[in-house]
Amino acid sequence: MSSDIPIEFTELTQLTQLGISANSLDFKSTTLESDHYVCIRENGSNGNTVAIIDLKNNNEITRKTMSADNAIMHPNQFVISLRANGTTLQIFNLGSKQRLKAFTLDEPVVFWKWINDTHLGLVTGSAIYYWNVFDGTGDGPIRLSERHHSLNNSQIINFVAEPDLNWFAINGIAQEDGRIAGHIQLYSKSRNVSQAIEGHVSKFASIRLNGSSAPTKVFCVGNKNAQGQGNLHIIEIDHIEGNPQFQKKTVDIFFPHDAANDFPISLQASDEYGIIYVLTKYGFIHLYDIETGANLFVNRITAENVFTASSFNEGRGLITINKSGQVLSVEVSRDKIIPYVLEKLANVPLALALSSRGGFPGAENLFQQQFQNFLNQGDYSNAAKVAASSEQLRTPDTINKLKHITPQPGQISPILEYFSILLDRGTLNKFESIELAKPVLQQDRKPLFEKWLKEDKLTSSEELGDIVKSYNDTTLALAVYIRANVNIKVVSSLAELGQFDKIIPYCEKVGYNPDFTNLIQNLVRVNPDKASEFATSLLARQDNNLNIENVADLFFSQNYIQQGTAFLLDALKNDSPAEGHLQTKVLEINLLHAPQVADAILGNRMFSHYDKPTIGKLCEKSGLFQRALEHYDDLKDIKRVIVHTNVLPNDWLVAYFGQLNVQQSVACIKELLANNMAQNLQVIIQVATKYSDLIGPLTLIKIFEDYKCTEGEYYYLSSIVNLTQDADVVFKYIQAAAKMNQTKEIERVVRDNNVYNGEKVKNFLKEFKLDDQLPLIIVCDRFNFVHDLILYLYKNQYFKFIEVYVQSVNPGNTPHVIAGLLDVDCDENIIKNLLLSVLGRVPIKELVAEVEKRNRLKILLPFLEKTLEGGSNDQEVYNTLAKIYIDSNNSPEKFLQENDIYDTLVVGKYCEKRDPYLAYIAYSKGGNDDELIQITNENKMYKYQARYLLQKSDFNLWNKVLANDDIHRRQLIDQVISTGIPELNDPEPISVTVKAFMENDLPQELIELLEKIILEPSPFNDNTSLQGLLILTAIKADPSRVSRYVENLDKYDPEEIAPLCIDNQLYEEAFEVYDKFELRTDAMKVLVEDIMSLDRGEQYAEKHDTSDLWYQLGTAQLNGLRIPEAIDSYVKSRNPTNYEQVIEIAEHAGKEEELISFLDMARESLREPLIDGALINAYASLDKLNEIEKFVGGPNVADLETIGDKLFEAKNYKGAKILYSNVSKYSKLATTLVYLEDYQGAVDCARKASNINVWKQVNNACIENKEFRLAQICGLNLIVDAEELPELVLTYEYNGYFQELIALFESGLGLERAHMGMFTELAILYAKYSPEKVMEHLKLFWSRLNIPKVLSACEEAHLYPELIFLYCHYEEWDNAALTMIEKSEVAFDHTSFKEIIVKATNLEIYYKAIQFYINENPSLLVDLLSVLTPRLDLPRVVRIFVKSDNLPLIKPFLISVLEKNNSVVNGAYHDLLIEEEDYKSLKSSIENESNNRFNKLDLAERLENHDLIFFRQISATLYTKEKKYNKAISILKNDKLWSDLIRTVAISKSNKIAHEILDYFVETGNHECFVALLYTCYEYIQYDYVLEVSWLHNLGNFIKPYEISIASENQKRINEVYTDLKKRQEAEKDEEDKPLGQPLMITNGPIAVNGLGYQPTGTGFGNSF
Repeated sequence: MSSDIPIEFTELTQLTQLGISANSLDFKSTTLESDHYVCIRENGSNGNTVAIIDLKNNNEITRKTMSADNAIMHPNQFVISLRANGTTLQIFNLGSKQRLKAFTLDEPVVFWKWINDTHLGLVTGSAIYYWNVFDGTGDGPIRLSERHHSLNNSQIINFVAEPDLNWFAINGIAQEDGRIAGHIQLYSKSRNVSQAIEGHVSKFASIRLNGSSAPTKVFCVGNKNAQGQGNLHIIEIDHIEGNPQFQKKTVDIFFPHDAANDFPISLQASDEYGIIYVLTKYGFIHLYDIETGANLFVNRITAENVFTASSFNEGRGLITINKSGQVLSVEVSRDKIIPYVLEKLANVPLALALSSRGGFPGAENLFQQQFQNFLNQGDYSNAAKVAASSEQLRTPDTINKLKHITPQPGQISPILEYFSILLDRGTLNKFESIELAKPVLQQDRKPLFEKWLKEDKLTSSEELGDIVKSYNDTTLALAVYIRANVNIKVVSSLAELGQFDKIIPYCEKVGYNPDFTNLIQNLVRVNPDKASEFATSLLARQDNNLNIENVADLFFSQNYIQQGTAFLLDALKNDSPAEGHLQTKVLEINLLHAPQVADAILGNRMFSHYDKPTIGKLCEKSGLFQRALEHYDDLKDIKRVIVHTNVLPNDWLVAYFGQLNVQQSVACIKELLANNMAQNLQVIIQVATKYSDLIGPLTLIKIFEDYKCTEGEYYYLSSIVNLTQDADVVFKYIQAAAKMNQTKEIERVVRDNNVYNGEKVKNFLKEFKLDDQLPLIIVCDRFNFVHDLILYLYKNQYFKFIEVYVQSVNPGNTPHVIAGLLDVDCDENIIKNLLLSVLGRVPIKELVAEVEKRNRLKILLPFLEKTLEGGSNDQEVYNTLAKIYIDSNNSPEKFLQENDIYDTLVVGKYCEKRDPYLAYIAYSKGGNDDELIQITNENKMYKYQARYLLQKSDFNLWNKVLANDDIHRRQLIDQVISTGIPELNDPEPISVTVKAFMENDLPQELIELLEKIILEPSPFNDNTSLQGLLILTAIKADPSRVSRYVENLDKYDPEEIAPLCIDNQLYEEAFEVYDKFELRTDAMKVLVEDIMSLDRGEQYAEKHDTSDLWYQLGTAQLNGLRIPEAIDSYVKSRNPTNYEQVIEIAEHAGKEEELISFLDMARESLREPLIDGALINAYASLDKLNEIEKFVGGPNVADLETIGDKLFEAKNYKGAKILYSNVSKYSKLATTLVYLEDYQGAVDCARKASNINVWKQVNNACIENKEFRLAQICGLNLIVDAEELPELVLTYEYNGYFQELIALFESGLGLERAHMGMFTELAILYAKYSPEKVMEHLKLFWSRLNIPKVLSACEEAHLYPELIFLYCHYEEWDNAALTMIEKSEVAFDHTSFKEIIVKATNLEIYYKAIQFYINENPSLLVDLLSVLTPRLDLPRVVRIFVKSDNLPLIKPFLISVLEKNNSVVNGAYHDLLIEEEDYKSLKSSIENESNNRFNKLDLAERLENHDLIFFRQISATLYTKEKKYNKAISILKNDKLWSDLIRTVAISKSNKIAHEILDYFVETGNHECFVALLYTCYEYIQYDYVLEVSWLHNLGNFIKPYEISIASENQKRINEVYTDLKKRQEAEKDEEDKPLGQPLMITNGPIAVNGLGYQPTGTGFGNSF
């Protein structure tokens, strides 16, 4: 557009280029709620999707699959509203993936729109609603009103609301009388009244009128009536009392004659600018001023129709979308609107109003002129209003002017009126806020100041905060500092207020890092506790930059020990080695001033890197002996301190020894024993006990013994004796206990301890001779010194203690006591009595053993009998009695047979040498098998052994006696057969015996046994098991007997015997068994499988002639590959069960002809697909195609497709063709036809099959046979599948059929399913084989190409124009430009290159292009540079041309970029002009202040000695600009350029220079220049000096006019001073009469304006339209 129009018009994006279908660009599918998002609902093959385009994020596209019928986006949040089925509404936050609201209405929603940031407006067929989406509830829409009947047949196009949601307007359009009519329903919520209005578009807006205290709300309506006339109505609503009344405005909307069907489609209003935008369907934009209704601008912004629009740039403009997909924005141009109104519209008031309202530049001179005029006229009130209306006038200078104006009596001060207007309009700037704050704070009206501050009426600054703080209100000053971001003073104020907890959060929030050390220093003086707390809180910050030592010194230097300590404790909590000196410092200070604090610090072990020796000494001095010991390492120091046990806690002291080494511990224990042993004994014992393992018990014992501390030794050892494993320690304890007369303790230790040396303790106790011998008894009992004990006690006549030992200590050792007494030849009566005294408590077995050793068993008889009388069942008692009865021959057999308690093994063993039969009785009774077998074998008692074995019937026992290596086996078997078996009637022992014989592999013996049982008369002759066992045994041991047994026996089981015969290859015997028991099928099986005689089998089958036998025979024959015989047998059996095997083998053997008879028989009873398939296969193999067609035409269950596949694999294509045709398997039929070379038929079948693989196969066949027409048909069905393209192209190319391949793709471009791959491959093929067609193809189909692939193909084919074309459409402008440069001989076009180069992103290409043009196209260089200018590095460009000495080539370019005021450009231009001696242009350039960036002095020096006077004149001018006046004057004097010389003197404003030149003119007699200088430098020449020069040189006549001028000026000044004196005198007199303390008018409420007669207009509309 033209540069002088007052709007900024921009194309934001092109939707179709973003992949949006043009079909979706309509009012129903595309929604535009703001300038943030465009939402498009698209219908495609993949279902419904919604595309969301983020206009503020580089047009990022988000696509969502949704089934909704309409979708709209929130104006500024990533929130989508969806409508489904017209009634179901859902709102989702796409960012958080959260559903905000959902509701289902009773009737469909026909239109909905966001009416503000929180509410949706909804219109149904009968009502209008609004819905708060972000209220956090589940509430649905709220019904506002009925839908007006005037909208019944209208399409709703908009829903707008007033910001307070009190007024609503619904816009609709309808087809009426051949035009589009507009209808609006205006609804007032407060009145609950609707009104129908004629109009197409509407909007609620607000504008602040002059003199109003609040904005005026207006309702704007755009309409085109039935006569085709457009009009805009602007009407006030909700009039505010006190505001000026807004007169209704009605203005025309112009519609061109050729736009008869055009009508308004959108109306947007900018409250900030007070401008209305009206957009029509045909793309005309109209701008109107709200206040006056004046039309500002009309123009057409698009040739395409628009269908939706919304507000743009926070309401300052308008955004719209046209049918071609362009997203366009229109906004008032801030820089051009005021000049446009002034120049084009010539409307100065409108320009001033717009500038004042919108802050537009361009009217500064007008405002300045008005302001000055009002001031000159004394109209200070209007001057204040004008100043307040112009941003450019709101300066300190204006404020100072208004401040110094004295108002007329009864009038408000201009400055106050100025501030009043600004407060009503908005926010005061920095200078205004300061000036207003001063009088308000002086009058102590801080609440008013706070009110303005909260309402953002004031601009906060550091100066304003300082002023507030000077009035002792730090809190209010803090609020100002925070708003002004004066961080250092915010922190200082917070600290001053004691709000330390807020300092760090504030600093973190604003990223400020103050000098905290200085701040803390100030706080320490005021509040040390708070200072410590604050300093501690700073430690949590990672970037605090605190010097901890300096901060601590701040506290300690002021003697704030507690606060400094608290800070350091927190600062040093990490216990870092680098902080060791600080740890030492804090401990030293507290040990000197507060030892308890130091004690607590040390007790908590907070530090570990301080100077421990130093701190230890201080602790000792402070009486903290415990802490001193913790820090001492030297033994002398430790021994000196440790003796203070009276002040050291015992528990701690004991624990302290754990920190010492062994030598130190021993030394300290000795020191404690040497110093007050009685006091220290308890702690010594505790130390010794706890560190016994470390120091060593023996060492401690020696210490106690060295210091003769028996008590300490005893108590020490008592604590460890139960834990120690050292026998010597226990012994020492026993010794100490004996010395302390602790007999009970000795008794306990010797009883419970398991460590001590029993021999050593026994000897000590025997030597020590305690009064109580019980400890000795216990020791001897535990260590089995019983014999020694008895001898000791018996010798020392401690008989009582012998009884005590036996009766009380250990009755169990009575046998040893008895043995000892027997050894000392004690009286038997004493022994018997002793035994009777412990009756029931003596271990009988041991007692018997001890007595038996000494051959004195009879002595026990009374004891044993008493034991039996007591009811004892002890086995040992009975064993002993049995031995006594055997030795005494007192009825031993009876005792052994009748008694069940004795141990048969023991007694049997006792009897073996005395009487073997008694031993047999005992062993037999006890089941002692091994002993019994041994005793019977040794004594040849086989008969007893055989009876025992048969009676026992134990397999394991039988296995033992029947072992191969047993020499007694044969004698035993003879006794079993001859004696044992005949005596039996129970079959179980026989069964066990037989099994034992079998398991021990005694077949011959087993046969003898069984023949005796079965063949000889016995109860077991007809036993089936035994007969079977006999035959089985014969089978294994003597097969020659089997036939006889089979013939003679008849009670065996044939199904058991026959398989055994077969397993042992006795096939004839097996056949005899089966035949004897008439098991025909089993017999046949033996014949055909085992004997393998098919002939005997056939004879056997003919003999018995059964179906099963024939079937069995057929199977055998089939397995023997006697296929015809087998089929004959199967036919005779009439059993087709084995049809699968018969078919498989017959087909494999090629016996299809014989197989047919079997299959015919099988089909009589079975309907199996395999049978029918085999029959078809047989017919096909015999080439009986007619039979196949006849069979297929009849009823059958064959799987024709499978059989067809089988025939196909066998290359029987004719048969396969019949079957595939019958089942309509076109894909396979097509393949078959290919092999039959029926290509046309194959193509037809492939078309019916519609299968990719079939098309590929048929295509390959057609290509191979050069049937290109048919191959093309196939290929067209392949190329639509992108995955098949590479293989297809490779096939054609491999065979060299390039043109046919190209023809195929050309034919396929018109297909409905044509895709990008096809267009891409065709382009590549053109590049390879028909390069002349590439460009035409690219121009037609570039948007449907995979451009990167085609780029590669074109590059390989050296098609550079085409390559550049693709680079451009792929937006690779860099590559396009580089290619055109590198291949300029074939690809260069200047016009195209200009369009490409400006879009390149790599700026280095610009300079390559410049060099290229220098070399090849210098005449076009300036044209190129003109388009590159915005992004060029101008100095670099100039240097390129200077270096190549081609600067004159770009002179036009240099002139065009002079406005950029670049020093290098300016210098180059100047050099060029000097070279061309174009002094006029050089002078013009220098005098142009917009080109003032160059080295003026350097240029002046170069021109100073130039041959042309004009250049020397320019040099003087430059020296003058640089204030080098003497240089300039020297040049001008030499060239006698008097006018320039006089002008230079005037510019210098120097009295000295003026006087010197004045003298020069006098001296040279240049009186004309003398006079001219007097007037030019009038202000800088002293009057007295002129008089002096005139008098000296007789120049009175020349200076007379000058003298007159001086006299006149002096008189005028005297008059002004006199007048001012009068005014001051009068003012002082009036001031004395006025009351003091005039209030600040701006705080006294609204200013009364009299005589204007404003009347309220009401809020109704009446018949406005």
